[in-house]
Amino acid sequence: MTADRQLQTALTEIASGGVLRVAINTGNRALVQSEGGQLSGVSPALARRLAGEIGARFEPVVCSGAGRVFADVDAGVWDVGFLAIDALRAEKASFTAPYLTIEATYAVRAASELMDVAEVDRAGVDVLTAAGSAYDMYLTDALRHATLSRHGTPFESFQAFKDGRCDAIAGVRASLTDFFGDDPNVRILPGALTAVHQAMVLPGPENPHRDALDDFVARAIADGFVAAHL
Repeated sequence: MTADRQLQTALTEIASGGVLRVAINTGNRALVQSEGGQLSGVSPALARRLAGEIGARFEPVVCSGAGRVFADVDAGVWDVGFLAIDALRAEKASFTAPYLTIEATYAVRAASELMDVAEVDRAGVDVLTAAGSAYDMYLTDALRHATLSRHGTPFESFQAFKDGRCDAIAGVRASLTDFFGDDPNVRILPGALTAVHQAMVLPGPENPHRDALDDFVARAIADGFVAAHL
């Protein structure tokens, strides 16, 4: 059997009984948009392409945040998903190479003295983040002086900040812009707190289908499919 044939066979084995259950994180507006129950964006597009290649029916498992996707990694409810690469997550999951790198930053009150990402990590500043998000994990290690608070999904954390909680809110820039873009009471800071490397993911730290899925992602990048759906 040729190497290409082996990869295609392994790719087919990801699906469960002809159904490809895909964890879709609707909390990341840079990757997923949901209107009227219809999913669009690069993550659903990749999921549909994968299902089509292996002849399986695409079944979305909709999650409101990355924390929920990862919480279910051992539950057997999804076959493949989308998460930001993280060393702690890699202890329980197998990641492909990134298909996209996106920027995370902060938003603050319009009257805040904080003018740049680099100014946020200071004593007396309370930073809010979505629980279990990639930037939550990053900030847990990176913050030295500011206090880190966690709350729900990205949308829930944004709403909590809007309602008055904390001094700064961390998030994916596209999601912050989507939520706060027209709010005169909030400013999105220049600069990036971290670059978030988005990948496809399989349950288990040494999933035998990882190479096949990595090959799928590489082909989707090389032929322009990923760029076309951003």
